[in-house]
Amino acid sequence: MDIRSIFLLLSLGGPTWAFTLDFDYGGVPLWINRFLGEPSVLTLKDRMDPGWFRAVNGQSCPLECDCPIQWPTALYCDHRGLDQLPSGLPSRTQYLFIQGNNITFLRSGAFANATNLRWLILDHNQLLSEQPDNALFSNLTHLVNLFINNNNLTKIPSGLPSGLKQLRLAYNHIETVSAGVFQNLGNLTVLLLQGNRLKIIEESNLKGLGGLNLLDLSHNLLDTFPKHLPPSVQQLYLSNNSLTGLTENSLHGFNGLRYLRLGHNKLKNEGLDPRAFNLTSLVELDLSYNQLTKIPTVPTTLQYLYLEVNHIQEFNVGSFCRTVGPTSYSRMKILRLDGNKLEYHKLPPDWVFCLRVLHNIYI
Repeated sequence: MDIRSIFLLLSLGGPTWAFTLDFDYGGVPLWINRFLGEPSVLTLKDRMDPGWFRAVNGQSCPLECDCPIQWPTALYCDHRGLDQLPSGLPSRTQYLFIQGNNITFLRSGAFANATNLRWLILDHNQLLSEQPDNALFSNLTHLVNLFINNNNLTKIPSGLPSGLKQLRLAYNHIETVSAGVFQNLGNLTVLLLQGNRLKIIEESNLKGLGGLNLLDLSHNLLDTFPKHLPPSVQQLYLSNNSLTGLTENSLHGFNGLRYLRLGHNKLKNEGLDPRAFNLTSLVELDLSYNQLTKIPTVPTTLQYLYLEVNHIQEFNVGSFCRTVGPTSYSRMKILRLDGNKLEYHKLPPDWVFCLRVLHNIYI
């Protein structure tokens, strides 16, 4: 992904809000609200002279970090070759960037003087789960974003503060989720666990995540569709696992699910119940790079369907429309069927009446 800033103005019948999308952490962009004083997430290393920072900024700043005057509550200690957290973190610190170092442990009381932390970015270190202080984060009651992507964790940290909204633990070595580890995280909206070694999700594993919006479990070792997921999820990513099918009840209770990614699995028509995707809230469904021979039945409300690189040989209009009439038609906008065994000129003539609002079809 290009490191480019995207400036978005949203008028909500009142003041205009400005957001910037600066960078991609764990595969999901991080939106920045400048009016809240949230800083740039781009590294300042080699972009600005640290000496200049210290000459014009009279506030205390650890020698290993940069403390820009335009964001006085932010510390940039990233990509410095550090093997431990800088000591003497100023109490004003709300945004701490410590990614790209060689830190394996966080010493006990590491954040004792920085209890106002809102963002803690620890990506691309060597952090282990065997920390000397298991309650390291519990006193950070203002923490909303905790990023520990690309480390060496084997389990999810315990004692996380209840105000946390984003927890990103992608590309670690996590094999299991301890029961109750999310019990008090009802405010969490984003949970990234892709690129780990999860084989199964137990009933008690995700209990407590009543406000979760986005759950990424892609690039794990799941061979059955996980049960007991939070029903509040609107974006569910399960690509690059070993799933072979879904039952009629796999998506039962997901009344708000809008985006479902199941690409790069081992899905076959024999393992898919005809009613598996009978969910009118679905907007986008990704079934690309699987082993399907037929187009599965999807709701007429679905708008984006990706079926590229399967083994589909037949275009069945009934997969999209059970009946066709003035108000009975598919709302499909984008349909990808490229990389299958279909030819455009062999499509049934009545497909245009069913897919009447289609913008693009790829065959």
